[in-house]
Amino acid sequence: MTQIERVATLGCGVIGASWTSLFLANGLAVDAYDPSENAHGALIEAIETAWPVLHQLGYAASADLSRLSFHSNAIDAVRQADFIQESVPEKLGIKHELFALIETHLQPHAIVASSASGLMLSEMQQGWRTPARFMLAHPFNPPHLIPLVELLVNEKTEPDVLPIAEQFYKQLGKVTIQIRREVPAHVANRLQAALWREAISLVVQGVASVEDVDKAVWSGPGLRWAAMGPHQLFHLGAGPGGLAEFCHRYTDSFHRWWDDLSEVELTPDVIDALVTGLSAQATQTSDDHPATTVTDESKRRDALITAILRSTQDLRKTDKQE
Repeated sequence: MTQIERVATLGCGVIGASWTSLFLANGLAVDAYDPSENAHGALIEAIETAWPVLHQLGYAASADLSRLSFHSNAIDAVRQADFIQESVPEKLGIKHELFALIETHLQPHAIVASSASGLMLSEMQQGWRTPARFMLAHPFNPPHLIPLVELLVNEKTEPDVLPIAEQFYKQLGKVTIQIRREVPAHVANRLQAALWREAISLVVQGVASVEDVDKAVWSGPGLRWAAMGPHQLFHLGAGPGGLAEFCHRYTDSFHRWWDDLSEVELTPDVIDALVTGLSAQATQTSDDHPATTVTDESKRRDALITAILRSTQDLRKTDKQE
């Protein structure tokens, strides 16, 4: 199987910079590309912010910024790469233009994996003359912390691409899932969208505030979801009878709840209500709830995620080795 030693990251925004940090922390050589003004400086700043957290998680022992090369030309970034993680803006035209530019300059064995969350694999494949080494590898933000990567290939993809990519991501400490059929938003974002739709509905209907809806998630089912998925949790929810007994007991309840779930749209009024509710939290100035910026909250999010990951590392080792 192909040994991946040199990686290219195309696009160094939030997602691309996070990927770059993780690749470097795993001792890989990285060629990064981004045409934006000041992109290089912003990338270095993002890496320096991410590395202390990665150190806490046991990464970055061999991390070395001298293994990073920055390019303003995508062709130069991909020439030597064994694996390319593409994270440019989610505009089909931008991606197609990039794919056409780099296709003839790739090494024959190189794999190009797109981080796209909102675009379909089949749509992006249209930007290639031969999309055989191209696949979807969608991370969850921030990729250097959240383990999940959703993988998707199809009949146009060469057979070795998926197993090579899967092994590569697992060596980075990622948890991969295989998407068996193409659908908009893949798997995790669909689940996230379903939850957010009902969270918005509860606010719009006046059932609970934005703050309390968020609390209901992170202090309730969110804790369980960090341990296991819904099917496995419900399997444990009815004792020895498992999921079959759970369904027997609660089918009527779930049908009633599902029938009562609402359809909502992000209209200007709904958006204003959500922003106002969130702003009410952010502007509190008591000792218990000091005012914070987006940067402060991002650091707090990362610290909480890191603490959760560190506390479960030993228990998850078996899963990572499988």
